Amino acid sequence: MVTRRVALSDQEEAVLLFGPHDRNIKEIERRFGVQVFVRPSDRINEGGVTLAVRGKPKPVEQAIATLGEMKKSAVLSRRKGAGADPVEVPVPGISHAASSQDAIVVSVTGQPIRPRSATQKTYVKAIQEKEMVFGIGPAGTGKTFLAVACAVAALERGLVSRIVLTRPVVEAGEKLGFLPGDFYEKVHPYLKPLYDAFHSMVGADRFRTMRDEEVIEIVPLAYMRGRTLDEAFAILDEAQNTTPEQMKMFLTRMGNGSRMVITGDVTQIDLETKTRSGLVLIQEVLRDVSDISFVRFTDVDVVRHPLVQRVLKAYDAWGERRKEI
Repeated sequence: MVTRRVALSDQEEAVLLFGPHDRNIKEIERRFGVQVFVRPSDRINEGGVTLAVRGKPKPVEQAIATLGEMKKSAVLSRRKGAGADPVEVPVPGISHAASSQDAIVVSVTGQPIRPRSATQKTYVKAIQEKEMVFGIGPAGTGKTFLAVACAVAALERGLVSRIVLTRPVVEAGEKLGFLPGDFYEKVHPYLKPLYDAFHSMVGADRFRTMRDEEVIEIVPLAYMRGRTLDEAFAILDEAQNTTPEQMKMFLTRMGNGSRMVITGDVTQIDLETKTRSGLVLIQEVLRDVSDISFVRFTDVDVVRHPLVQRVLKAYDAWGERRKEI
């Protein structure tokens, strides 16, 4: 357990920050699983207030970051003078403060998540306007992360009632062997990137609650057969590792009021057999179908470490040299 403190300038700032009946403080405690204590400032006769946040290190840091964003909002609110509005706890979803800056959602730490390249903007716009979108390109271009952000935004706005994420369980060049534990523990290594995306947007505790209530469902692709996804935002990740039959099975799960995003990198196919990738074939199958969008990323859209771009370019150059031999 750790304790971090946030100093507030005076009682007026505290009132704006706490909200009616301390609503914001209670929400901070619920969302991050921390305890928030209110203490008079150490500075005598200055009327200040100190918030002490206690809990596990990571949730405490997230709560402190959120309180920092709320303090900024309180400062802006006070500039209005009389009738200043109490601030709200930032939540994932479209926020009035960030929407004008192309933000999709606000993360659990209060940071707006927005597309960072022209292709990413095209991708997000397609997801918001189309019911079925394919994002194809190299690793690190934000295909999955932005799709999850759009899914969270759609859920918060009431456009869908649940989020379903799936990916084929295919090992990338090595065998993991028998995995102990219950269902979630067995599939966790394969679905970890999806968990990570949700943790950054809604927080680990809220994610677990939403998963337990089946508002968010993360399952291997094999468990999708026979289902109909009504009013759902469904994301198929690592789609290059689907067979043509699996791809067809997933796409035909689409129900009324649903949206689908399919992501993958056709240069990283891990299928053991020579079966053609479902993601490669589907580009031919759906080529002339209207109301479906294909967005293709390149290495210039990589938003990871700058070295990732150079690694990808080196692989491309190596591949071209091999073709010439």
